[in-house]
Amino acid sequence: MTQLQHITVLLHEAVDALVSDPDGFYVDGTFGRGGHSALALERLSPSGRLLGIDKDVAAIEAAKSRFAQDSRFEIAHGSFADLADLIADRGMTGKVSGVLLDLGVSSPQLDEAERGFSFQHDGPLDMRMDQTRGQSAAEWVNTAAEEDIAYVLKEFGEERFAKRMARAVVAERQIRPFSRTKHLAEVIKEANPAWEKGKHPATRAFQAIRIYVNNELADLDAVLAQALEVLAVGGRLVVISFHSLEDRAVKRFIRRQELGDPVPRGLPIREEQLNKRMRSCGKAIKAGDEEVNVNIRSRSAVMRIAEKIS
Repeated sequence: MTQLQHITVLLHEAVDALVSDPDGFYVDGTFGRGGHSALALERLSPSGRLLGIDKDVAAIEAAKSRFAQDSRFEIAHGSFADLADLIADRGMTGKVSGVLLDLGVSSPQLDEAERGFSFQHDGPLDMRMDQTRGQSAAEWVNTAAEEDIAYVLKEFGEERFAKRMARAVVAERQIRPFSRTKHLAEVIKEANPAWEKGKHPATRAFQAIRIYVNNELADLDAVLAQALEVLAVGGRLVVISFHSLEDRAVKRFIRRQELGDPVPRGLPIREEQLNKRMRSCGKAIKAGDEEVNVNIRSRSAVMRIAEKIS
């Protein structure tokens, strides 16, 4: 199967927001296929540095191939939830000029049937971003309790028919365990009584299972807190989200850092005692019509930018 070309979402907007000091140390926490990293490196001086991080072994190989000759670049295989340790190992805690996170799944992951992310192409029901570790989607749906499946579909997919779908999955796996994406998609489709126009009936469920299998929301909470600690004062956090739960978490985090420590009502306290850590840089940015026309996957992208102030 021919893969769709990977198009980096909000490429110039993200790198413009990220790179303020050409001599700085930057982190691309979701390397993917290196679109953001490539443009960031163009903006850096010979003394600037960029650390890429990715869970996906294929992304690591792509990074080594693409930037092997650039001594300013380094790639690390792992989760961005390990950001603090990766930065501490390089002696750069509190000295990072910018952290970029482009959340969700890359086009190559979606388009390669063997990865099992998509119901559009039949493939092994895997969904792991890092195929070297962890439980696959097939292992989980074949063993999880019905109430746990319903919880995941409801909480991570915002699927209103979660209980009905979970019941169908458990009934089907007793007859024929799940191993392929099409099989699961068909069962979920049949259990969905209200199809949304222009959206496959299994869309929310597949998204929920992917988020759960990859621990995406917990990892996001972890990296946001760690980014605050590794950034230098004046350093930027740039996050591109594709899911309302992700964007909500980013928005809440930035707002908490803007407001500072919670204070009991009526307690006299000076502004400087509130421990405000960040300021939001403008409103959320979305892909323009031109970008959406070229890359339909960019239509749900939301980018938020914050700067560390203390």
